[in-house]
Amino acid sequence: MPEQQDDFDRGVKNRRAVLGDAWVDQSLDNTSAFNAEFQSLITRYAWHDIWGRPGLDTTTRRLLVLGMTMGLARWEEFELHCRAAVRGGVPVEKIRETLMQGAIYCGVPAANTAFKLTTQILRDEGLLPPPAPLSAGVRTSSHHTFSRPQLKVALQGEGTPVVLSHALGLELGMWDALAAALAPRHEVLRYDHRGHGGSAVPAGPYRMDELVDDAARVIREWGAGPVAWVGLSLGGMVGQGLAIRHPELVRSLVLANTTAHYPEAAQAAWAQRIAAVEQGGLEAIAGMVMERYFHAGFRSGRPDALAAFRAALLRTSAAGYAATCHAVREVDWLERLPQVRCPTLVIAGALDVGAPVAMSQAIAERIPGARLEVLAEASHLSVAEQPQQFAALVEGFLGA
Repeated sequence: MPEQQDDFDRGVKNRRAVLGDAWVDQSLDNTSAFNAEFQSLITRYAWHDIWGRPGLDTTTRRLLVLGMTMGLARWEEFELHCRAAVRGGVPVEKIRETLMQGAIYCGVPAANTAFKLTTQILRDEGLLPPPAPLSAGVRTSSHHTFSRPQLKVALQGEGTPVVLSHALGLELGMWDALAAALAPRHEVLRYDHRGHGGSAVPAGPYRMDELVDDAARVIREWGAGPVAWVGLSLGGMVGQGLAIRHPELVRSLVLANTTAHYPEAAQAAWAQRIAAVEQGGLEAIAGMVMERYFHAGFRSGRPDALAAFRAALLRTSAAGYAATCHAVREVDWLERLPQVRCPTLVIAGALDVGAPVAMSQAIAERIPGARLEVLAEASHLSVAEQPQQFAALVEGFLGA
């Protein structure tokens, strides 16, 4: 670029950043006396004056263009910008949600074409998500409990019943990959804890016993107990309480990255977290939570996954999160764990600072016959950091 740039040069810079060098070179190098002024016009006004405005970030502008070209059925332009968005690192989930929104406001035929073109682009780029058939026995169905507070529930698969219980600040979507892996041999139920996801947000603070009773009524409404319970972090705390207080509902337990009790120093840290959320919302703690949930290597190597989990956290009700933190802070199952009589697998992450291996050892030592497995290169959300190893442990345990 020359030292003295004009609006054309600035527009070219933005155009290259969005569409890539190859496309821009082709457009600019092949102009003629007939269309040179047009290329100059769009480069200066569209790519500098509009794409260069500070009011919206680049990802938002990309998604707006997809929606507008979809609505106008400008499919050549849609395909160009969609491919550029995928190559530019726009999360597939955001592109999907843009097309879903377009299905309402642009019409189903337009959305059908947009999904078809985008699917081919994702296939070409090696980014096509795994299959998710809607056939009987595989399709995920969603509903809410009849009892209150209402909890959102998702069901899929056929076979022996398994419940997956998510971590604090997340939602049942945390289990998407594992649920799909288990569905061919198990009927899998996932639900959002009260205060999370699509479940109700009753006034807090919550008590751990309330969360355990929520789990019990979900299973009873389902009518499929006793179940294999797979809980991570908060879900593991609830699972311990369920096996202690409602043993008739639990056939086996998987307790991942969790604890049965926090020392006094950790309880003080929970009080600080609650205060931070009450004062500044979940944005105030999002960075800290992501650092505790994922180790540094995962955060740097999987920015797409990190962004998706951060977005899930920020979608959580701040009031529901803070109310649940009270229950987590006061969890105290340690001395009652010898009462657990069902087969138990305890999974820990070697890099987990939120629930260190010692906490998992304390659980495994107190539950008769419990087995402890430690995943290397895993922190708190081990199911996301080491999905194959986590799934292999769970499937092996459930099949034993």
